[in-house]
Amino acid sequence: MSLRERLMADLKVAMKAGESGRVGVIRMITAKMKDVEIAGRAKGGEGLDENEAISALRGMVKSRTESATMYRDAARPELAEKEEGEIAIIREYLPPEMDDAALEAAVKDAVAETGATSMKEMGKVMAALKGKFGAALDMGRANGLVKALLS
Repeated sequence: MSLRERLMADLKVAMKAGESGRVGVIRMITAKMKDVEIAGRAKGGEGLDENEAISALRGMVKSRTESATMYRDAARPELAEKEEGEIAIIREYLPPEMDDAALEAAVKDAVAETGATSMKEMGKVMAALKGKFGAALDMGRANGLVKALLS
């Protein structure tokens, strides 16, 4: 079952169950998918592939995490909780993240594979990771490990 089919099935279930918050988040996700698909077609692409969809979902999680942090800093915990609830729903559609040991091993392999020895070569390592794992890898987490290994 594709991500889009899964979203539509979950949307129907949430609507029947009367879960208005979940319905709103799923509609937000489908709207984002449609935006990414339209942008891809404008650049000459065919449609939305899974890597682009996962990347868009990760972007949604990142922006909501930043918003939740700002809301907490501004003493607005109710808004932060709303953002965190949306994050939980969005994460249901993301592939499971690599555990720390697997991520560290992947980064070490990429550093060895590229022969990188300094921070100047960080781009090569990140490109190798992106090429090997695509959007399935959380590049934010990988970025910190690569910096630690190269510095």
